[in-house]
Amino acid sequence: DPVYTLVQVAVNDLIMLVAFAPIVMILCGVANVVVPSNVLITSVVVFIVIPLAAGYLTRSLLLKARGKQWFEEFFLPKFQPITIAALLLTLVLIFAFQAQNLTQRWFAVLLLAVPIIIQVYFNSSLTYLVMRWLKVPHNVAAPGALIGASNFFELAVAVAITLFGASSGAALATVVGVLVEVPVMLSVCSVCNRTRDWFGNAAQS
Repeated sequence: DPVYTLVQVAVNDLIMLVAFAPIVMILCGVANVVVPSNVLITSVVVFIVIPLAAGYLTRSLLLKARGKQWFEEFFLPKFQPITIAALLLTLVLIFAFQAQNLTQRWFAVLLLAVPIIIQVYFNSSLTYLVMRWLKVPHNVAAPGALIGASNFFELAVAVAITLFGASSGAALATVVGVLVEVPVMLSVCSVCNRTRDWFGNAAQS
């Protein structure tokens, strides 16, 4: 259900608007790490507010100028390869910054990867099974499982590099998060597709 999925993503982004900076400051405070609040606020504005506003304005203007049918049947299919290319470019740049750390500190990478893998699988499984128990349709439950397990590592990478530098341990931790999360989330997506029958008639709702 693309509309419901979009709503879930939008709600997730709106929560991040108000929750990201306080959560980071609390967690860093526990570790006695001082984080300038202006850096966190700037990161939220640059990496969440501006893209969210740009997407909303683009959609609103195109719908008004060309109509819903043109937007959904022409613009979105043409624009989709751009989003995939942008994601791949982001990953390439992130790994380029951390290439030396990833190869030389492989044991640290493993230590960082294990809890992230457990967390993603646990959160996605819990969300997916609870939605099945509540008899939520599969086309809502599957995206919900993915969104429920997402971590906004891209934003974390930007903040870590800004605060501690591209070669820091903090940046390495967030980069490992991205490195691990992408294939793990793809595997979660595969499991959701293979277990569509678990939802019975609700899968077709």
